[in-house]
Amino acid sequence: MSLRPQTVPPVPEETARIARAAFPKGNLYLQLRDEIGVLFEDADFAALFPPRGQPAYAPWRLALITIFQFIENLSDRAAAEAVRARIDWKYALSLELEDSGFDNTVLCEFRARLVMRNAENIVFEKLLDWCRKRKMLKARGKQRTDSTHVLASVRGINRLECVLESMRFALNAIAKESPEWLNQIMQEEWLHRYYVRGGNVRVPHSAAERQDFAEMVGCDAHALLDAVYHWSDLLNDRGIEAVEILRRVVIQQFYVDEDGIHWRTNVEGTPPSLIFINSPYDLDAHYGKKRSLQWTGYKVYLTETCDEESPHLITNVETSSAPVADFYLTEPIHQSLKKKDLLPALHLADSGFVDAELILAAENQYRIDLLGPSHLDRQWQSRHNPQFCAENFSIDWQQKKAVCPAGKKSSSWSDAKTETAKQVVKIKFSTKDCQNCSFRADCTKSKHVRRTLTILPEVQYESQRKIREREKTPEYRKEYQRRSGIEGTISQAVRGFGIRRSRYIGQAKTHLQQVVSATAINFVRVNNWMHEVPVAKTRQPLFARVMREKSWQN
Repeated sequence: MSLRPQTVPPVPEETARIARAAFPKGNLYLQLRDEIGVLFEDADFAALFPPRGQPAYAPWRLALITIFQFIENLSDRAAAEAVRARIDWKYALSLELEDSGFDNTVLCEFRARLVMRNAENIVFEKLLDWCRKRKMLKARGKQRTDSTHVLASVRGINRLECVLESMRFALNAIAKESPEWLNQIMQEEWLHRYYVRGGNVRVPHSAAERQDFAEMVGCDAHALLDAVYHWSDLLNDRGIEAVEILRRVVIQQFYVDEDGIHWRTNVEGTPPSLIFINSPYDLDAHYGKKRSLQWTGYKVYLTETCDEESPHLITNVETSSAPVADFYLTEPIHQSLKKKDLLPALHLADSGFVDAELILAAENQYRIDLLGPSHLDRQWQSRHNPQFCAENFSIDWQQKKAVCPAGKKSSSWSDAKTETAKQVVKIKFSTKDCQNCSFRADCTKSKHVRRTLTILPEVQYESQRKIREREKTPEYRKEYQRRSGIEGTISQAVRGFGIRRSRYIGQAKTHLQQVVSATAINFVRVNNWMHEVPVAKTRQPLFARVMREKSWQN
């Protein structure tokens, strides 16, 4: 389909007359068209379409329809029906009353073009630019960030079910490409074993029988893969994606030795979550865990403004795989805000986004005050006797010496790296001094009977010390209270816009969903701000409100 850019037409007179009569006080879509306008033009999406072909449906309309769709959490079919049936949507889209709309698949094709060209931010940033021009949004203000989990659109299955479903997926793909070839290598028992979905297969109850069953499935998978790669001249296309997925799943779930094919247990281990395949239908969806919460899918990161004199608008959206830790996204968030020219002066985040190194980088590279709780000292000394925790040791960086609370000097000082390749300093004390120390039980449990400190390099260590001192001040606590507001934004995004469940397969499409959802939230917030709609207060039980009023009276 090709694009022939056209100017945005005005609202037809008859459409405007009927819409005004139906909504004398206006509604969200009428107000957005009257006060914000269209925002988009066909030229904004010219790069998404080839120069030749059948004329495409106006992309400026598709962009608005996509946003309206996410405002009401509609399916493609329901959104296309709303374009045909609803007078307020026709008004916002400059459509005649008799316009019959379009086929719902056009919306899917439009999203695919946005994902293919990495153009999802066109929709998001247009509204931000409009807000910036009207002084609703500015750089060097206050912003806050938090994340939440996103469930993949595929079913949650266990390891054995994943292998069964991968085998079934590969057989179906081969049958589609070359049914004659499949008939030559197909084994009769495969029909009974993989006829139903992996989650519906009757699996033996005992651990030994279940492992035998898994290894039998592994033998079937190896037999199919051997046939594909050794008899490739009989297969029309050996580059079938489902076959490659099966190969990767088999490698992750089984190992081979001289005795045959074996199911991997905790002894042999499995790959890390970041590369482990949890479903053959969505390779980007991985297993994640945060405290007691476990899920398969992704994480979304929302950053919003929190200045008192302007609406709270989402300025950045990031999507990552579920196992990715929050602090890996702090730097990408700052880089993205810099590209938009929306870097804050104060950035509020929880401890997952903050450490000494990130705080220094934010200050030095972006002039951002990254405010968040520092990581607590988890060593047993801080719980048993805080006098002997690491921060109470005197550090002489020039002489490369440390002095313990008992007055003993360290015997060695060396640079080292942690398992995550993070630079640290290891400081050890003399065994002789520690062995004869009366405070030894409060200071060390080392089998070498001496204390060892692992601390950050000088610049980061001093930065962390200043951060912890700052956290004790009332100014810090008052400023950090603003961060809790981002939880209300996540609650609104989850309850009203469904961001916690992915509609689509793959991280790229899931990110598009989150970006458009954030745009829809901003549309609603801008409209509420312009019409002075008050922000809803936190709900509380009636008895709690009565008791608090009584305590205030006393």
